[in-house]
Amino acid sequence: MPLALLALAIGAFGIGTTEFVIMGLLPEVAADYGVSIPTAGFLVTGYALGVVIGAPLMTVLGTRVERKRMLMLLMGLFIAGNVLSALAPAFGVMLAGRVLASLAHGAFFGIGSVVAADLVAPHKRAGAIAMMFTGLTVANVVGVPLGTLVGQNLGWRVTFAIVAGLGVLGLAGIARLVPRQPRPEGVRLRHELAAFRNVQVLLAMAMTVLGFGGVFAAITYITPMMTEAAGFADASVTWLLVLFGLGMVGGNLIGGRFADRALMPMLYVTLGALALVLALFTVTAHHKIAAAVSIALIGALGFATVPPLQKRVLDQAAGAPTLASAVNIGAFNLGNALAAWLGGMVIAAGFGYTAPNWVGAALAASALVLAFLSGALERRNSGDSKDAAADSRIVAGSTNDSRHAASARG
Repeated sequence: MPLALLALAIGAFGIGTTEFVIMGLLPEVAADYGVSIPTAGFLVTGYALGVVIGAPLMTVLGTRVERKRMLMLLMGLFIAGNVLSALAPAFGVMLAGRVLASLAHGAFFGIGSVVAADLVAPHKRAGAIAMMFTGLTVANVVGVPLGTLVGQNLGWRVTFAIVAGLGVLGLAGIARLVPRQPRPEGVRLRHELAAFRNVQVLLAMAMTVLGFGGVFAAITYITPMMTEAAGFADASVTWLLVLFGLGMVGGNLIGGRFADRALMPMLYVTLGALALVLALFTVTAHHKIAAAVSIALIGALGFATVPPLQKRVLDQAAGAPTLASAVNIGAFNLGNALAAWLGGMVIAAGFGYTAPNWVGAALAASALVLAFLSGALERRNSGDSKDAAADSRIVAGSTNDSRHAASARG
């Protein structure tokens, strides 16, 4: 794999760290600004909504900018947002810093996916995308726990200053290692928008929302679920999240490896297994060892869908994939927000802390249904194309026979 992928992975590591580390630092931030924990939670919600809005917005604004330059501009925006967060004198300024940093998130992964795929041979594209996303998954294993530890001992502002430093490192790596990739000639915004008329692109995005949403339906409420149902101590939740992160790393690499060989079968297997594990988690959540294994499997199966779905969008939007790729990243966060809301509803309705697992299972199963639908449509279109080609050959053969007969009569 080219060294340029390492630079993209470093940027992804910083983005992944800043996205999730705030969850472990909410009490410290809330105490510092004198706001409630639910109010401080807007720092999480604001970031997620910023990703959903920023993914298409920043990509559209960058349609006339060379991809390497746009990645550098996005990392600059990310650095500025985290510096503002680290220095924020008031909660509103802190929230503005979070939103500013989030605007770079979707476009960075969307454009970065296109760049990563173009750096390698066609049969290695999913693996290259997975390599970039490895930075995001490793952030959950290393960056988030360390960032939380630093924030709890040295102050949360130090954590965001360090994350800004990671952004500087990623920016330098992109500037030094990523080759220039000029936009394809003749591709304009209308070409990028045309990808959304492709039903396969829309199906892939819907699978992204539902499939990864299934993961976050369970993981959003992992702390009360594990302390109340499984009987873990509060301090153990950090290590359970590390297990989840390790599962994400492994699943991401496996998904990238096998998606290059058999993309749709990979989606059938991972989405089906994810739905099954989430359903079983309603039972295994009551047993410590089984719960720990389930959490790791949810991370692995959930992130094993990321490279194939991202590649699916790139393949189906071939020729003008940048905007579709970025919007698909926003779809992940839309799924997260939707699943967290639905999970909260079933808990509030009195079904207990394990009830979100049923929500997750239903979402993953719905994504599996869409995957089968997408595959069936693809096979039907392929069959129609073969029939049309055969008809063309028959017509061409008949025409040639007629010409030969006429020549013989002549």
